[in-house]
Amino acid sequence: MKRYIAWGIALLLLATFAAKAQDTFAVVPVTSVAIPQDTSSVQAVADTAQTLGERELRRQKRAKRNFHYNILGGPSYSPDFGLLVGGSALMTFSLNPKDSTLKRSVVPAALAFMFDGGINLFFKPQLFFKGDRFRIFGKFSYKNTVENYYGIGYTTNRDYVRSDSTSRYRYSGVQINPWFLFRLGEGNFFAGPQVDILYDHFTNPGKYLVQEPTYVASGGHSGGYTNFNAGLGFLLTYDSRDVPANAYEGIYLDLRGMAYHKIFGSERNFYRFELDYRQYKQVGHRRVIAWTAQTKNVFGDRIPLTQYSLAGTPFDLRGYYMGQYRDKSAHLVMAEYRHMFNTDQDTWLKRIVSHLGFVAWAGCGFMGPNPMKVEGVLPNYGLGLRIEVQPRMNVRLDLGKNTVNNQTLFYFNMTEAF
Repeated sequence: MKRYIAWGIALLLLATFAAKAQDTFAVVPVTSVAIPQDTSSVQAVADTAQTLGERELRRQKRAKRNFHYNILGGPSYSPDFGLLVGGSALMTFSLNPKDSTLKRSVVPAALAFMFDGGINLFFKPQLFFKGDRFRIFGKFSYKNTVENYYGIGYTTNRDYVRSDSTSRYRYSGVQINPWFLFRLGEGNFFAGPQVDILYDHFTNPGKYLVQEPTYVASGGHSGGYTNFNAGLGFLLTYDSRDVPANAYEGIYLDLRGMAYHKIFGSERNFYRFELDYRQYKQVGHRRVIAWTAQTKNVFGDRIPLTQYSLAGTPFDLRGYYMGQYRDKSAHLVMAEYRHMFNTDQDTWLKRIVSHLGFVAWAGCGFMGPNPMKVEGVLPNYGLGLRIEVQPRMNVRLDLGKNTVNNQTLFYFNMTEAF
């Protein structure tokens, strides 16, 4: 019954977000018109001016709309799921259009259909209410995909062979993880509760995966593995970023704890503690240095296989397969240089270039069985292309290097990694 409740809530949330799509945002530039001296061209000039006037009116009308979105789609590739057909959408809007000081809410979404069967649907909203005195952020996802499990611990993860018979299984699951933030006083501190509901179901485990010690110890067998978790937690956040989805200036510091317990309906009792620090410094027009330090830790004797701390995701150490390195504690430090090209609007080529940029990053991950013990080091670096599809909202294409396993992985996402 619990799993059906979780699925029902997930479908309701997806339907709510889908109902917001209305129209595509675009900007049509206006060019100058020279008035010729011969009277035979006067009518042509008048027609051209009228056309440009109509375009300008349409542009102004679109610009005044509250809801803007961009959609990109087609064949793609993911290091975790291989070839796929998918699309990404970036939706922005104000929950109070009359308040020009209120940050615009952002809802990036992704939908992917895998060539080998399966679907991945993901939302990561940032909603701002009532003069930014109240926020709702979160993660909502549904997955039915082929994935890989590499065991627990640095040495096991590093040496475990990725293949159909050793690590592969089919995963289906849903996560509903909203968090609610209330501004404390007039400063930049926020606090509030969060809820996390997860349902995990493994089927078709690889021939040798069913013999993997941690898989067996957690209750996995030849028929698969099932787990349901429900938790309640608390967040304390300091956020002075100018635009949270793509900050040029400011500091973000987030401290959160989560308790998963049978009294909330969870099948297992365990606890999570995370600390996330990020800072942004503008070093030129649309040029930023961003850096972060993070620690993620879980505690308990019977932690679900999917709830260990991961080192390496599309949002940090790009270059490591998702879940390739997991243990009870994972930490990382990373710095990234973000550079958008600044050109005038004289020609169509310059206008295109002004929407392009690049990033370069380097960082390192650390993992171990507890916060004070490090058993493995995970160096990482990479380059990326940025395409601005709305003001301060980018599509990112990243190429990251895993120096431990000597692999290079490609990523395609909406908004910045951190």
